[in-house]
Parts: sequence; C-alpha cells; structure tokens
Amino acid sequence: MAEKHPEKKYIFDWKGAVALIGGMVIGSSLFSLINVFSVFVFNEDLQYRDFYLLIVNATGFLGAIFAFDYFIVRPQTGRKLNFNFSPVNFETWLLIFPMMFGMMLIAEFITGQIPITGPFFGPFYDFFSGLMERMTKDEATLILLAVVMAPIFEEIVFRGIILKGLINKGMRPLYAILISSVIFGLVHANPWQFVGAVLLGCVLGLVYYKAKSLLLPMLLHAFNNLCSSLLIFYGNTESFADAFKVSELLILGVGVVLFSVFFFLFMKKYKVLYAENDD
Repeated sequence: MAEKHPEKKYIFDWKGAVALIGGMVIGSSLFSLINVFSVFVFNEDLQYRDFYLLIVNATGFLGAIFAFDYFIVRPQTGRKLNFNFSPVNFETWLLIFPMMFGMMLIAEFITGQIPITGPFFGPFYDFFSGLMERMTKDEATLILLAVVMAPIFEEIVFRGIILKGLINKGMRPLYAILISSVIFGLVHANPWQFVGAVLLGCVLGLVYYKAKSLLLPMLLHAFNNLCSSLLIFYGNTESFADAFKVSELLILGVGVVLFSVFFFLFMKKYKVLYAENDD
C-alpha cells in the first residue's frame, strides 16, 4: 500500500502580509478609477453614494483574498484556498454567545476609560467621529456593511487566513490568537476601536481555534456589530451603560461574570481539539 503523505498547509508570514495588503489596495483602486472617470466625464462624485462604499469595501477584501490565494496558498500547497463553515451543536451556541456578550461589556468599560478630550485625543476623536458620520446615514447600508459584509470578509482574513496561517507555521495558538487580534485592532486605526477589536478578536480567535469553523466567529462578529448598530440607531450611543442608564461598573461586573462562567464552560467542552477539514 502506498504511503499517504500529509497534505501541505499554507503559512502566514511577511509575504502573506504583502499579498493581503497589495490585493486590498489594488482591489479598492480598481473601482476608485471608475469614480475618477465619473467625476471627469459626468461631473458626479460617486464616493458619497451608499453603493460606492459597499462596492469599494467588497472589492478591497476580495482583492486581498484572491491575492493571498493565488500568490501564497496555491504555490505552497498546490490547492486553492478553502474554508470550513461547518455548523456546530446547539450547546456550543449557548456557550459562545454569552461569552462574547460578556467580553463586549468588558471591552466597553475599558474603551470608556480612553480619553476623548485633550491636546492629543481630542482632535483625533473629533476627526474619527466626523469621518464615521460622513460615511453614510442610511440604516440599511450600515447594516449590510457592518452586520453582513464586515463579519464575512474580516473573519476570512483575520481568522481564516492570518490566524490559521500562523498556527500552520508552528506558532503557539495563544500567541497566534493574540497577534491576529492585535493586527485586527490596528487596522481599525483608532484607539477606541483598537481596544474592543483586540479583546473581541481574542474571543473570535479562540472560538475558531477550538471549533475549527469560520461560521462561528462570523456569526459572533455579526452579533457584536448588530448590537452596536442598534444602540446607535435607537439610543444614539454605542454604550450599553448609556442606553440603559446604568453605571459602567455594573456593566463591567456583568461582563466579567458572563465571560468567566461561559469561558470556563466552553473550554471544558472543548478540551479535545478536533481535526480541521480544510487546508
């Protein structure tokens, strides 16, 4: 009987980072050229149209994923990039959503301690807030962008490509989860979202590493963004404490209890790691 050789796995290193960044820049730029054409020929700037924001976001991420697949995965493995979207049992859902919500509350408290005034933080916060307000005021567009597109594309890149590629490289899972989460935070380009993205990214990375399915972090990511969107739409705030008129310490306490209890139960359930079905 012929010996069965283990399948090759792709890794994430500086070449992979270049492929992702280059693919995103090129993907976004291609559609931006259409806007340049529209400005000069039709005297209409498309960048303030809702569909433009959606398309540029999609082409950027698709360009990044395609570049990583074509220039990194296929040369290293001889196969195309593949992801596992397998569902899990209902018990797992009952564990990961409260755990995620607990970390959301913890992240809110920590983020709330970052100043929004002063010689450095003040102008930066005003600039960031103005930028977010100028993006779009259409609720449907924001929901589609934040609750559908962002969870799908960002989880493919940060968990399905970066985290998995670091683990394939031989990095300890804890370090791989932390590094991918920090990168996830840095791309948000502001200290307020950085903190939340790193903390929530750690939960998303842990769930992906244990359950081996991208479906779970995608839905958890969508849950987080949906909560934020609803708070903005109906409470004019991103804070649970402000929306429900309770103290930040209470929010922190509830978050610590929820996260601790369900983290323990989740880790107990997933003591044994299961083999992954894809690359």
